[in-house]
Amino acid sequence: MNIGFKLNIYTAVTILLMACTDNQNSNTITYSKVDQTNKKVDSLIKIMTLKEKIGQMNQYNGFWDATGPVPEGGDAEKKYEHLKNGLVGSMLSVRGTKAVKAVQKIVVEESRLGIPLIIGFDVIHGYKTLSPIPLAEAASWDLEAIEKSAQVAADEASAAGINWTFAPMVDISRDPRWGRVMEGAGEDPYLGSKIATARVKGFQGDDLSAVNTIAACAKHFAAYGFSEAGKEYNTVDIGYSTLHNIVLPPFKAAVNADVKTLMNAFNEYDGVPATGNTYLLRDILKNKWDFKGFVISDWASIKEMVVWGYAKDRRDAAKLAAIAGSDMDMESHAYINELEQLVLDGIIDEAIIDEAVRRILTVKFELGLFDDPYRYCDEAREKDVINNPKHKDAVLDMAKKSIVLLKNENNLLPLNKKGMNLVLIGALADEDNSPLGSWRIASKDHTAVSVLEGMQQYEGNNLVYKKGADVSIGDTEFTNELKINTADKSDFKEAVDAASMADVVVMVLGEHGFQSGEGRSRTDIDLPGVQQELLEEVYKVNKNIVLVLNNGRPLTINWADEHIPAIVEAWQLGTQSGHAIAEVLYGDYNPSGKLPMTFPRNIGQIPIYYNHKNTGRPVSDTKNPNLVFWSHYSDSESTPLYPFGHGLSYTTFEYKNLKLDKDVYNSDENINITVDITNTGKVTGKEVVQLYIRDLAASISRPVKELKGFKLTELQAGETKTIHFILNKDGLGFYNNQGDFILEPGTFKIFVGGSSYTALDAQFELQ
Repeated sequence: MNIGFKLNIYTAVTILLMACTDNQNSNTITYSKVDQTNKKVDSLIKIMTLKEKIGQMNQYNGFWDATGPVPEGGDAEKKYEHLKNGLVGSMLSVRGTKAVKAVQKIVVEESRLGIPLIIGFDVIHGYKTLSPIPLAEAASWDLEAIEKSAQVAADEASAAGINWTFAPMVDISRDPRWGRVMEGAGEDPYLGSKIATARVKGFQGDDLSAVNTIAACAKHFAAYGFSEAGKEYNTVDIGYSTLHNIVLPPFKAAVNADVKTLMNAFNEYDGVPATGNTYLLRDILKNKWDFKGFVISDWASIKEMVVWGYAKDRRDAAKLAAIAGSDMDMESHAYINELEQLVLDGIIDEAIIDEAVRRILTVKFELGLFDDPYRYCDEAREKDVINNPKHKDAVLDMAKKSIVLLKNENNLLPLNKKGMNLVLIGALADEDNSPLGSWRIASKDHTAVSVLEGMQQYEGNNLVYKKGADVSIGDTEFTNELKINTADKSDFKEAVDAASMADVVVMVLGEHGFQSGEGRSRTDIDLPGVQQELLEEVYKVNKNIVLVLNNGRPLTINWADEHIPAIVEAWQLGTQSGHAIAEVLYGDYNPSGKLPMTFPRNIGQIPIYYNHKNTGRPVSDTKNPNLVFWSHYSDSESTPLYPFGHGLSYTTFEYKNLKLDKDVYNSDENINITVDITNTGKVTGKEVVQLYIRDLAASISRPVKELKGFKLTELQAGETKTIHFILNKDGLGFYNNQGDFILEPGTFKIFVGGSSYTALDAQFELQ
């Protein structure tokens, strides 16, 4: 223990806690680390006043420059007094070792008990060095790379004084209009669960007390991704089957991975706001799943229950949230102002307060904050770690793996490295800010490598750049107005003239990085502004176009799919964006990404997703005009433009010899599945081999396909590999409407291929 701390009661508490451990060591009984932590927490709670306990449940946003004087008067001074009096358990948006140490020093050396703060921050896809947006990372289907990406983020954030991130977002969503799809893993609960586990492990590591790890926070619990009409902060109306089988599995996976915290959702579920939803927080999370960490509200979501019409006032909201199981209040000021009197009035049992505080203190112990409150405040480490060149290498690797080749007619890609006249068009091609994406509030603006810069590294071709059309103007993450230039075509002619002389035109079009993310819902997910018109004008003079998409959500690009020979989904790829895209365009990296979300043909198909139900009247012949009274559209195909799991390569793969080890299985047996895959092209490539099942008849109707396994495998040209999958009851069962996992006998089909439009199928019986 650092003996330099001020000799207040904090020292006495420290001695008490150390004595607790020493007494255990003197006995013949061996206490686990968990037992020791529990005893320390209980000992601390016994000497805390009710007000101090409630203070641990209170989180404030950074409210002044922590390294400077405190503003006099108003809310800032009041919050500062709360810090000194031990009435704040956590702060968010305080970053940098100097600032974190300043606020930590206030509570440790001036409050009665000196209980250290936990410092939270939105480390979503990196801190200073940015990886691709999470949806793009999900397109890699590379769990090791995703875990490494989270490790890089944790390394940098922890070096800047942060010990808690509000990530990963594990919301499943089927609606690309919702701006926050960029922050999640897409539409599938199996893939989402695997990625949730990888990200939790990446942030938290094997030892949470290690100085380069941070506590993770799975959000938003629950069903936020099902906001009606894809509109931010909207209501949710889904049934129990969807809740248990689609929404909750990634959260359960995060809990199984020992995630330390969860965050409430802004939406209601079944008429009750998630922040005050006892069914979600108590019945499922804390009781059924035995979650040991703590739950934090989203920003002001406790007091927003009043606006919902669920709570009468802030006092009532505080009562409902605490009883439901929300342990920490983010910026509602509800707990710190209302809970004490609610306990004194006998409305809330103090045991509820004790439980919440016990959960919060346990995480602080696990982070090592009681051993050294300043462990994350090493200025030398901060200087050494932030922008470490190794981190740039890691995010470049992640960026390349995130790119999806949607279309490549006549092998237009990869580009030749010599002797070509290339024209690069699009404002996004020369962007060094937009590729950073949304949720990059600690990173420095204009630090991304642009596509133009990336392509200029290849000097064998004649490369000409023309803007063609602007996309948007927006300098900060939280700007309230993102100005979209929808009319200016003054640069069209220069771009079109240049394109007419090119061998190949590369057009970088899409969304600005601030057009997706929180609060960025869209009713029109076409190419924004005049970009579509620009694309069509260039196409008139040169059909050899490579369309590179920069976007944070699936877009409706039906015209481009019909006309443009090569389309690359490049998302918003972070700091090393331009280098990654250039390496793929020139073939130095063979793309292997697969879509984690379905691309619709048009806005009217939304929500559209691969694991839909069959309905009682499915359409099997979409071209038959005589089919009327069946599930279909009269003005559009029902199929997606690009299905979930789709992604091409610069080589080709053939699937054959799908086999099961037998045809009939007992419920306790493993189903062994093998399939041969051959690289039938001329270059080495990676393929994500995907396994799906269908339960043909069950007590609850099941989807037409469900992803139950995938393997990323690399094959040399001409090489054949046999891929082995094992299915067991975990992959064959499902949740009933009570949330119980059940396995029923019956007939199952399995499907294997390179997308949800699988190539091979087989069938077996489960007894």
